[in-house]
Amino acid sequence: MYAAVLFIGIQNGQTVQPIVDVERTVFYREKAAGMYSALPYAFAQMEKFFWYLFFMFFTFMYFTFYGMMAVAMTPNSDIAAIVSTAFYAIWNIFAGFLIPRPRIPVWWRWYSWACPVAWTLYGLVASQFGDIKTTMEGGESVEEYIRRFFGFRHDFLGVVAVAVVGFTVLFAFVFAFSIKVFNFQRR
Repeated sequence: MYAAVLFIGIQNGQTVQPIVDVERTVFYREKAAGMYSALPYAFAQMEKFFWYLFFMFFTFMYFTFYGMMAVAMTPNSDIAAIVSTAFYAIWNIFAGFLIPRPRIPVWWRWYSWACPVAWTLYGLVASQFGDIKTTMEGGESVEEYIRRFFGFRHDFLGVVAVAVVGFTVLFAFVFAFSIKVFNFQRR
């Protein structure tokens, strides 16, 4: 646990530094132009950060409960690992990163909506980039690109948050139910 906490903490601390450095330069310019003060800027950054924390926290939760559920539904941890690995591979394919949801064939798109990782990716991308109006080289804003390429809308974040929490609750419930009902001991 120590190594995980230290590694993740250092990684987050190191990763955010160049971003804040660039944003600080822009902030100073905008502040000097009278565009906004420090407090609204800080609150806007905190909102995105809390969305990030929310989605990552519940993602770790549903992965943990999924692992517990897999063990509770199978006779031993070896079979649980095999079943889990198969689902992880399927989740990886349908998460929307390798193949964005709009490009998944229609007859398979339902699985993307049933994939918990797809909801996490939706929440993270939409909360961090889905409201950026900055125009890119092709004349398209970041918000428009995210909507066109991934199909992610910033105004859908509430539903996405409920879905991610829903997967956490579902996996926790199935774990509790399975541990109560199934008994793989042989006497």
